[in-house]
Amino acid sequence: MKSKYIVFIIVLSGALTSCGGDKAPEANSTNCSGIGMQAVLPTFDNEAERQAFIDKCHAMTEK
Repeated sequence: MKSKYIVFIIVLSGALTSCGGDKAPEANSTNCSGIGMQAVLPTFDNEAERQAFIDKCHAMTEK
């Protein structure tokens, strides 16, 4: 029983570690909403990536 918990913790730790990364967030309806955009924009490292994300959000809203 105890070994199951250890395996679970190892798998969960690996999954959570792989979730992070330098991948830019995708432009979707949640991230492009007002509050979502306020949370996402500070995560970008450079202005070009930030502007590309904003452009994708504007393109989504124009459809």
